[in-house]
Amino acid sequence: MNAADVIPHPEPRLDPGQDLINVVLVDDHAIVRQGLRSVLEREADLCIVGEAGTSAQAMAVVATARPQIVLLDLRLTARSDTDGIELCAALTAAYPAVSVLVLTTVIDDHLVLEAIHNGARGYVVKEVDTSELVRAIRAVSRGESAFDSRSAAAMVRGITAETAGESRQLTAREHDVLRLLARGLSNRAIGKQLYISETTAKFHVCNIMRKLQVTRRAEAVYVASKEGLI
Repeated sequence: MNAADVIPHPEPRLDPGQDLINVVLVDDHAIVRQGLRSVLEREADLCIVGEAGTSAQAMAVVATARPQIVLLDLRLTARSDTDGIELCAALTAAYPAVSVLVLTTVIDDHLVLEAIHNGARGYVVKEVDTSELVRAIRAVSRGESAFDSRSAAAMVRGITAETAGESRQLTAREHDVLRLLARGLSNRAIGKQLYISETTAKFHVCNIMRKLQVTRRAEAVYVASKEGLI
């Protein structure tokens, strides 16, 4: 099966009053996607309508399938744990009706907050059992947030750290964006330099300004320079 396919699915047998939830799986490992599909499709109200192994494939399959939920791994390449955050930002910007639920092995206070800041409606680790994952999917489909105990604790620690003034910690990608911002590049030019979309570049710039507690790009460069970030 191609890594970016819209998958035909037989008409499910739903209980009265039960709504069908269409899901797209995004994970760079085909065997993980296959396992998730086989487990989730046992639920009458869950329908896997597509899957993807890369960010580009995910954008394409979501454009075609228009699911309610995207189940997203954060690590889509061996080089980075944060590819999925950029994809989450791009998906939620392009398709506001789509809800992203992170499902990953990466549990980090900062990453959990970054995922939420970039549009994720929930965050669960792959160690959760099937029933907890299904509950999380259903909760997000109802417009609620969903976290397992580990990610919830990480989020609380992250929020506490931000409140204590540690929110200025930038990701490696944000440092890249900041250096280009200091050169006066536009969002479009930053995107071209880093091989990301203009929308993703804009999200990074907004995150940088939020973390540095400024409202203008020039202020971000000034504060970052004073603090030795560039």
